[in-house]
Amino acid sequence: MSDHYSALGVSRDASAEEIKKAYRRLARELHPDVNPDPASAEKFKSVTTAYEVLSDPQKRQSYDMGGDPFSQFGGGGANFGFGDIMDAFFGGGGSRGPRSRMRSGQDALIRIEVDLAEATFGVERDFEVETAIACSKCQSTGCADGASPATCDICKGRGEVQQVQRSFIGQVMTSRPCASCQGYGSVIKQPCSECAGDGRVRARKSLHVKIPAGVETGNRIQMTGQGEVGPGGGPAGDLYVEIVQTEHPFLVRDGITLHLSISVPMSSAALGGTVVIETLDGEQEVAFKAGIQSGHTVTLKDLGVARLRGGGRGDLIVHIEVLTPTKIGKEEEELLKKLAALRGEDSSTVKIHGQGDQGDRGDRGEKHDSGLFSRVRDAFHR
Repeated sequence: MSDHYSALGVSRDASAEEIKKAYRRLARELHPDVNPDPASAEKFKSVTTAYEVLSDPQKRQSYDMGGDPFSQFGGGGANFGFGDIMDAFFGGGGSRGPRSRMRSGQDALIRIEVDLAEATFGVERDFEVETAIACSKCQSTGCADGASPATCDICKGRGEVQQVQRSFIGQVMTSRPCASCQGYGSVIKQPCSECAGDGRVRARKSLHVKIPAGVETGNRIQMTGQGEVGPGGGPAGDLYVEIVQTEHPFLVRDGITLHLSISVPMSSAALGGTVVIETLDGEQEVAFKAGIQSGHTVTLKDLGVARLRGGGRGDLIVHIEVLTPTKIGKEEEELLKKLAALRGEDSSTVKIHGQGDQGDRGDRGEKHDSGLFSRVRDAFHR
């Protein structure tokens, strides 16, 4: 006795739905109309017999018990009907009918550049897109003035044609979209001169978009119904506006935090002071204490980028770099030598900082930077 479960490639406890899916897949591959190979035809016959047995609860029970599944049902062999072939090839029997000329339009994507200030505070933009719009000449019917679609002479308005073919298992009837009307059931014999029967034309359209504060590169704004109008005047798709933020000359963005690097002279770093910097909110004073070291930062609260969802803004972090002069005059050299002598420093004064070193403490007992090793270590542990 043939192994019907192996023929379909399912387990013995497979559900009816699993058996049906397996049969659909194999029928599409092996049917003689699709695969003319004689070996495939024999396998298709075996698969068909297996499906007839396993899809019928009584026949399946008889087969599982070792009996002849066809003995009590009048005759042997497979009875492959029209409903099964439709189910195998189309996922269900019956007529599908004509398809509508009106279909949904495609979504569209456009990219808009914004600078850092616009991304931080938000902006409104007017722009133009080239897209498909409804044809005003024919009101999206696709027909010339006074004309209308005519019923297809081939399919008589059904949108599909049926063919009867003979095979070793008998007559098989299949349905296909009508080639004359492309499945619409009607033909446009007098198309519109503007849209050539499509019901839509290409044109430029002006749009307005509000870009919220806090956007960044990759964010998309959905404009519902502003995409392409569908064929036959179908509903328009959506337009997606993708944000591309351009680089700022001196501010660097990291999420909602902004970073700015400034350089201060060695003397100013030793004495402390203030500098004026340019921010997105205008000029701001930055104060730094005496003895500040390269790598130290000053945080200016709420001068960063706005949060896209939720209130408030991030911070602006100012990174300090101390400038050591590379060229000095004779008088400056003498002054520096005197300063070094007063501080007990010379070129051989070098201190190596380890992981546990908390850094040198200055003349006033203040904790200073723990050196290059700590800054590198901290950078990798952020």
